Amino acid sequence: MKSIAVFCASSSGVNPIHLETAYQLGKYLAQHQYTLIYGGASVGCMGALAKGAMENRGKVIGVLPHFLNKREVAATHVSELIMVESMHERKLKMHELSDGIITLPGGYGTMEELFEMMTWGQLGLHQKPMAILNTNGFYSPLLHQLKLMQQEEMVQSRFVEMLIVKESVSQLIEAMEKYTAPEAIELLNVKTT
Repeated sequence: MKSIAVFCASSSGVNPIHLETAYQLGKYLAQHQYTLIYGGASVGCMGALAKGAMENRGKVIGVLPHFLNKREVAATHVSELIMVESMHERKLKMHELSDGIITLPGGYGTMEELFEMMTWGQLGLHQKPMAILNTNGFYSPLLHQLKLMQQEEMVQSRFVEMLIVKESVSQLIEAMEKYTAPEAIELLNVKTT
């Protein structure tokens, strides 16, 4: 991996650990020569993430839709800022520029980004490692839901297990570097009654 897309909130949340974790992840990526690809905002967890990388001489590429420029406040302190037309274009550009994906705490947008990347991985549209940095157990309820989906045979076990989950940045990156993608889903012939 040379570049990593990070999905996270443009808000700060109530717990300061989320801003600190975002900053530390940015710092780690910079110190280990990974290019950071992120949502292009200068506020909240996104801003802390970019700041952590930039303050440690990292390369940071932000991708921001024009209509969010005022709401999320475009970053001006990054290596490159790519302006796009839509949320879908943002996600696609981040995917194209990255070799791996990390998800930090966030809201609806972050969830949507994570699940689309997982869906694409399940369908064999990419073979990139996808990971959650489970800061302070933020994603533990979601991981429980994924296990339930597996138990109910809504998702095959290999597609639940393809998601790397760690609480340590270094362990997360190490696992991502060793990642092997599962075989893509086979389309089934389903009879309807």
